[in-house]
Amino acid sequence: MAEYIPSTSKWVADQVELYESSGGTEGTTLRDTGLPVIIVTNTGRKTGAIRKTPLMRVADGENYVLVASKGGAPAHPVWYHNLKADPNVMIQDRAKVQEMRVREIEDSSERQRLWELAVAAYPPYAEYQERTDRLIPVFIAEPV
Repeated sequence: MAEYIPSTSKWVADQVELYESSGGTEGTTLRDTGLPVIIVTNTGRKTGAIRKTPLMRVADGENYVLVASKGGAPAHPVWYHNLKADPNVMIQDRAKVQEMRVREIEDSSERQRLWELAVAAYPPYAEYQERTDRLIPVFIAEPV
């Protein structure tokens, strides 16, 4: 079994720990926003280690929309590259944990629909896109 390496960001590591140790009953929102998050577990492409990231909960039926915004930073978040290298993930949504497979959305009409869902769930995504020259990647996570 691969080693789990917590995020170097203390608040992220702390949130993942609280979320998982409580069985998905605590730590389920983004800081003080009250907006729900999920935990995405994936494999690090360089280390092979287990990585865990809280992301905004954007549901599309039984699927989840994952937005690689990094707050509008000029570069993609590290987890983006991990998912491109290995699309198999585990997603925890409160108490529910399931194996899923992700794919980056390239089709413009599908991406637009999912982007609108994401912005409706977390309006700052629109501002993040205005802040950066890169097109913020959108993934869909589907049950295996």
